[in-house]
Amino acid sequence: MNDEEFLRVQRDIVDSFDEELELELEDRPFDAEGAEIPLSELERQERRQYFRELLRLQGELVKLQDWVVHTGHKLVVLFEGRDAAGKGGVIKRIAQRLNPRICRVAALPAPNDRERTQWYFQRYVQHLPAAGEIVLFDRSWYNRAGVERVMGFCNDEQLEEFFRDVPELEKMFIRSGIHLLKYWFSISDEEQHMRFLSRMHDPLKQWKLSPMDLESRRRWEDYTWAKEAMLERTHTPEAPWWVVQADNKKKARLNCIAHLLDQVPYREVPHPAIALPSRVRHEDYERRPVPAELYVPERY
Repeated sequence: MNDEEFLRVQRDIVDSFDEELELELEDRPFDAEGAEIPLSELERQERRQYFRELLRLQGELVKLQDWVVHTGHKLVVLFEGRDAAGKGGVIKRIAQRLNPRICRVAALPAPNDRERTQWYFQRYVQHLPAAGEIVLFDRSWYNRAGVERVMGFCNDEQLEEFFRDVPELEKMFIRSGIHLLKYWFSISDEEQHMRFLSRMHDPLKQWKLSPMDLESRRRWEDYTWAKEAMLERTHTPEAPWWVVQADNKKKARLNCIAHLLDQVPYREVPHPAIALPSRVRHEDYERRPVPAELYVPERY
């Protein structure tokens, strides 16, 4: 790894900690050992601007959630893209402040032996929303047009059947009242290379690298051809694809969330004022002491 790549990896580690430090008012970045990493004034300004805009958009997402519940709307948002494109990051920011009983994430593992004998779409359909729900697919039925095609997990006949079925299936979803949004996160060859290096050298991210991920890096061009065919054959007026430029992770998150909000005709739902009731007190009530051995040790 050259000096420039090393610095990029270090900065990416800083970014990874943003996921857990977004509520840190002082907005101080830390490295993997917990030591503070100094940033330039410009970098500090950019991070402050990012956090301010993210919080504003998340406030709008809360309004969207209230409207979905109030109207019985059914919203499905699916996220596709190459490995390390930033799908998980934007999904986390969308769901971060929402009710997990209303907004849930569907991230399905590889199909088991039984699922491989089912109708291909069967295991995805069961995750579709009921009225008043939002479902975010972290990868979706489009696995067939991507990883399954490139890695040889499906044959040409199955792939062709998929391309024939998808437009009709998505039209059925829409006719049933489901609002479907499809996002492709697009990153450059060089950016994926850097993100893979970051995962290799960050102990908190190494779990994200699987043998399949490493093989996808080698087959970059195969994935490009598969993506182009997928977009060409499944981009329809009823269910269009939206491409997010994702080399800059923070900008990609903000752009995607802002676009998502623009696609849904939500409005703020009025709520009655909340009054906290007084606690009922009884003279004969006495709190029992908790045995000391039940307490978690206070190490911090």
